[in-house]
Amino acid sequence: MNDPVTEPFGPLTHESAPLRNKIMKSLRRAIETGVLEPGTRLVEKDLCQQLNVSRTSLREALRQLQSEGILTDFNNRGLAVVTVTTEDAENIYRIRGVLEPLIVEQFIENASEAEVQALKDHFAQLREAYLHGNAEEIVANKRDFYDRICTGARNPIAFGVLSKLTVLTSPLRRRSVVRTQRRSQSIAEIEKIVSAIDKRDKAAAKAAAEEHVAHSARSALHADEPAN
Repeated sequence: MNDPVTEPFGPLTHESAPLRNKIMKSLRRAIETGVLEPGTRLVEKDLCQQLNVSRTSLREALRQLQSEGILTDFNNRGLAVVTVTTEDAENIYRIRGVLEPLIVEQFIENASEAEVQALKDHFAQLREAYLHGNAEEIVANKRDFYDRICTGARNPIAFGVLSKLTVLTSPLRRRSVVRTQRRSQSIAEIEKIVSAIDKRDKAAAKAAAEEHVAHSARSALHADEPAN
Protein backbone atom coordinates (compact mmCIF):
# COMPACT_ATOMS: atom_id res chain seq x y z
CA MET A 1 0.00 0.00 0.00
CA ASN A 2 1.36 3.41 -0.92
CA ASP A 3 2.20 5.70 1.97
CA PRO A 4 -0.30 8.59 1.70
CA VAL A 5 1.84 10.80 3.95
CA THR A 6 4.35 11.34 1.16
CA GLU A 7 1.80 11.95 -1.58
CA PRO A 8 0.25 15.38 -0.80
CA PHE A 9 3.40 17.33 -1.64
CA GLY A 10 4.45 15.78 -4.94
CA PRO A 11 4.61 18.00 -8.04
CA LEU A 12 1.16 18.56 -9.56
CA THR A 13 0.24 18.24 -13.21
CA HIS A 14 -1.51 21.27 -14.68
CA GLU A 15 -4.39 19.67 -16.55
CA SER A 16 -8.01 18.51 -16.29
CA ALA A 17 -9.39 19.93 -13.02
CA PRO A 18 -8.64 23.60 -12.28
CA LEU A 19 -5.24 23.91 -10.64
CA ARG A 20 -6.74 25.68 -7.62
CA ASN A 21 -8.90 22.64 -6.90
CA LYS A 22 -5.90 20.33 -7.15
CA ILE A 23 -3.93 22.48 -4.71
CA MET A 24 -6.84 22.55 -2.28
CA LYS A 25 -7.23 18.78 -2.48
CA SER A 26 -3.53 18.29 -1.85
CA LEU A 27 -3.51 20.63 1.15
CA ARG A 28 -6.65 19.03 2.61
CA ARG A 29 -5.05 15.60 2.33
CA ALA A 30 -1.85 16.90 3.95
CA ILE A 31 -3.88 18.24 6.89
CA GLU A 32 -5.99 15.12 7.11
CA THR A 33 -3.02 12.75 7.18
CA GLY A 34 -1.01 14.84 9.64
CA VAL A 35 1.62 16.21 7.27
CA LEU A 36 0.31 19.63 8.29
CA GLU A 37 -0.71 19.65 11.95
CA PRO A 38 -3.07 22.19 13.60
CA GLY A 39 -1.24 25.45 14.23
CA THR A 40 1.29 24.85 11.46
CA ARG A 41 2.15 28.10 9.68
CA LEU A 42 2.05 27.84 5.89
CA VAL A 43 5.07 29.31 4.08
CA GLU A 44 4.08 30.20 0.53
CA LYS A 45 7.57 29.86 -0.93
CA ASP A 46 7.99 26.36 0.46
CA LEU A 47 4.54 25.24 -0.68
CA CYS A 48 5.12 26.58 -4.20
CA GLN A 49 8.29 24.53 -4.45
CA GLN A 50 6.76 21.39 -2.98
CA LEU A 51 3.67 21.51 -5.19
CA ASN A 52 5.39 22.96 -8.28
CA VAL A 53 2.79 25.72 -8.65
CA SER A 54 2.83 29.49 -8.98
CA ARG A 55 2.30 31.76 -6.00
CA THR A 56 -0.83 33.19 -7.66
CA SER A 57 -2.47 29.76 -7.95
CA LEU A 58 -1.42 28.85 -4.42
CA ARG A 59 -2.87 32.03 -2.97
CA GLU A 60 -6.21 31.40 -4.68
CA ALA A 61 -6.37 27.97 -3.05
CA LEU A 62 -5.28 29.30 0.34
CA ARG A 63 -7.95 32.00 0.28
CA GLN A 64 -10.61 29.41 -0.45
CA LEU A 65 -9.46 27.16 2.39
CA GLN A 66 -9.44 30.17 4.71
CA SER A 67 -13.01 31.01 3.72
CA GLU A 68 -13.98 27.43 4.60
CA GLY A 69 -12.48 27.79 8.06
CA ILE A 70 -9.72 25.22 7.47
CA LEU A 71 -6.98 27.86 7.56
CA THR A 72 -6.80 30.89 9.82
CA ASP A 73 -4.78 34.10 10.08
CA PHE A 74 -1.48 33.64 11.89
CA ASN A 75 -0.87 36.87 13.81
CA ASN A 76 -1.02 38.86 10.56
CA ARG A 77 1.98 36.87 9.32
CA GLY A 78 0.22 34.60 6.89
CA LEU A 79 -2.01 31.58 7.36
CA ALA A 80 -1.91 28.54 9.61
CA VAL A 81 -3.89 25.32 9.94
CA VAL A 82 -6.82 25.97 12.25
CA THR A 83 -6.99 24.35 15.69
CA VAL A 84 -10.46 23.05 16.52
CA THR A 85 -11.81 23.44 20.05
CA THR A 86 -13.45 20.58 21.92
CA GLU A 87 -16.83 22.31 21.63
CA ASP A 88 -16.42 22.68 17.88
CA ALA A 89 -15.41 19.03 17.59
CA GLU A 90 -18.51 17.93 19.49
CA ASN A 91 -20.68 19.98 17.14
CA ILE A 92 -18.93 18.52 14.11
CA TYR A 93 -19.67 14.97 15.22
CA ARG A 94 -23.31 15.87 15.86
CA ILE A 95 -23.59 17.25 12.34
CA ARG A 96 -21.89 14.15 10.93
CA GLY A 97 -24.40 12.04 12.84
CA VAL A 98 -27.15 13.57 10.72
CA LEU A 99 -25.26 14.00 7.44
CA GLU A 100 -23.68 10.59 7.02
CA PRO A 101 -26.91 8.59 7.44
CA LEU A 102 -28.49 10.93 4.88
CA ILE A 103 -25.85 10.36 2.21
CA VAL A 104 -25.91 6.61 2.85
CA GLU A 105 -29.66 6.67 2.22
CA GLN A 106 -29.17 8.73 -0.95
CA PHE A 107 -26.45 6.36 -2.12
CA ILE A 108 -28.93 3.49 -1.92
CA GLU A 109 -31.49 5.56 -3.84
CA ASN A 110 -29.17 6.75 -6.61
CA ALA A 111 -26.08 4.58 -6.97
CA SER A 112 -25.74 2.08 -9.78
CA GLU A 113 -24.94 -1.57 -9.21
CA ALA A 114 -21.41 -0.86 -10.46
CA GLU A 115 -21.00 1.86 -7.83
CA VAL A 116 -22.25 -0.48 -5.10
CA GLN A 117 -19.76 -3.11 -6.21
CA ALA A 118 -16.96 -0.53 -6.29
CA LEU A 119 -17.84 0.49 -2.72
CA LYS A 120 -17.73 -3.15 -1.62
CA ASP A 121 -14.35 -3.58 -3.30
CA HIS A 122 -13.02 -0.46 -1.61
CA PHE A 123 -14.24 -1.69 1.76
CA ALA A 124 -11.88 -4.65 1.37
CA GLN A 125 -9.04 -2.15 0.95
CA LEU A 126 -10.26 -0.13 3.91
CA ARG A 127 -10.43 -3.25 6.07
CA GLU A 128 -6.84 -4.04 5.15
CA ALA A 129 -5.79 -0.54 6.21
CA TYR A 130 -7.55 -0.96 9.55
CA LEU A 131 -5.90 -4.33 10.12
CA HIS A 132 -2.35 -3.56 9.01
CA GLY A 133 -1.97 0.14 8.16
CA ASN A 134 -0.97 3.16 10.16
CA ALA A 135 -3.29 5.99 11.18
CA GLU A 136 -2.56 8.01 8.04
CA GLU A 137 -3.40 5.07 5.77
CA ILE A 138 -6.67 4.45 7.60
CA VAL A 139 -7.73 8.11 7.45
CA ALA A 140 -6.86 8.36 3.74
CA ASN A 141 -8.75 5.17 2.86
CA LYS A 142 -11.72 6.21 4.99
CA ARG A 143 -11.83 9.53 3.15
CA ASP A 144 -11.87 7.74 -0.21
CA PHE A 145 -14.63 5.45 1.06
CA TYR A 146 -16.90 8.38 1.92
CA ASP A 147 -15.97 10.19 -1.29
CA ARG A 148 -17.41 7.20 -3.14
CA ILE A 149 -20.60 7.31 -1.07
CA CYS A 150 -21.09 11.05 -1.65
CA THR A 151 -20.48 10.64 -5.38
CA GLY A 152 -22.96 7.77 -5.65
CA ALA A 153 -25.47 9.72 -3.56
CA ARG A 154 -25.39 12.50 -6.21
CA ASN A 155 -25.06 15.04 -3.40
CA PRO A 156 -22.15 17.41 -4.11
CA ILE A 157 -23.24 19.74 -1.31
CA ALA A 158 -22.87 16.96 1.25
CA PHE A 159 -19.57 16.07 -0.37
CA GLY A 160 -18.21 19.56 0.33
CA VAL A 161 -19.57 19.78 3.86
CA LEU A 162 -18.35 16.34 4.90
CA SER A 163 -14.94 17.05 3.38
CA LYS A 164 -14.57 20.13 5.54
CA LEU A 165 -15.81 18.44 8.71
CA THR A 166 -13.48 15.47 8.39
CA VAL A 167 -10.48 17.69 7.74
CA LEU A 168 -11.20 19.79 10.83
CA THR A 169 -11.38 16.75 13.12
CA SER A 170 -8.56 14.79 11.47
CA PRO A 171 -6.20 15.02 14.49
CA LEU A 172 -8.88 13.49 16.72
CA ARG A 173 -9.62 10.81 14.15
CA ARG A 174 -5.96 9.84 13.87
CA ARG A 175 -5.75 9.60 17.67
CA SER A 176 -8.81 7.37 17.70
CA VAL A 177 -7.84 4.93 14.97
CA VAL A 178 -4.53 3.98 16.59
CA ARG A 179 -6.53 2.20 19.29
CA THR A 180 -6.67 -1.52 18.51
CA GLN A 181 -10.15 -1.95 19.98
CA ARG A 182 -11.52 0.93 17.94
CA ARG A 183 -10.04 -0.48 14.74
CA SER A 184 -11.86 -3.78 15.13
CA GLN A 185 -15.08 -1.99 16.07
CA SER A 186 -14.84 0.27 13.03
CA ILE A 187 -14.41 -2.69 10.69
CA ALA A 188 -17.56 -4.30 12.07
CA GLU A 189 -19.54 -1.04 11.96
CA ILE A 190 -18.55 -0.16 8.40
CA GLU A 191 -19.21 -3.72 7.28
CA LYS A 192 -22.78 -3.32 8.59
CA ILE A 193 -23.16 -0.16 6.52
CA VAL A 194 -21.84 -1.83 3.37
CA SER A 195 -23.97 -4.93 3.91
CA ALA A 196 -27.13 -2.85 4.28
CA ILE A 197 -26.23 -0.83 1.19
CA ASP A 198 -25.71 -4.04 -0.78
CA LYS A 199 -29.21 -5.16 0.25
CA ARG A 200 -30.61 -1.69 -0.55
CA ASP A 201 -31.95 -1.59 3.01
CA LYS A 202 -32.17 2.14 3.77
CA ALA A 203 -33.38 1.80 7.35
CA ALA A 204 -30.60 -0.60 8.32
CA ALA A 205 -27.96 1.46 6.50
CA LYS A 206 -29.00 4.70 8.21
CA ALA A 207 -29.02 3.00 11.62
CA ALA A 208 -25.58 1.54 11.00
CA ALA A 209 -24.22 4.92 9.88
CA GLU A 210 -25.64 6.62 12.98
CA GLU A 211 -24.07 3.99 15.20
CA HIS A 212 -20.70 4.35 13.51
CA VAL A 213 -20.60 8.13 13.93
CA ALA A 214 -21.74 7.91 17.56
CA HIS A 215 -19.00 5.42 18.43
CA SER A 216 -16.43 7.38 16.42
CA ALA A 217 -17.31 10.53 18.38
CA ARG A 218 -16.97 8.78 21.71
CA SER A 219 -13.61 7.29 20.75
CA ALA A 220 -12.26 10.57 19.39
CA LEU A 221 -13.56 12.90 22.08
CA HIS A 222 -13.15 10.61 25.10
CA ALA A 223 -10.06 8.61 24.24
CA ASP A 224 -9.50 7.53 27.82
CA GLU A 225 -12.93 5.90 28.08
CA PRO A 226 -13.65 2.41 26.73
CA ALA A 227 -15.61 2.59 23.49
CA ASN A 228 -18.94 0.84 23.05
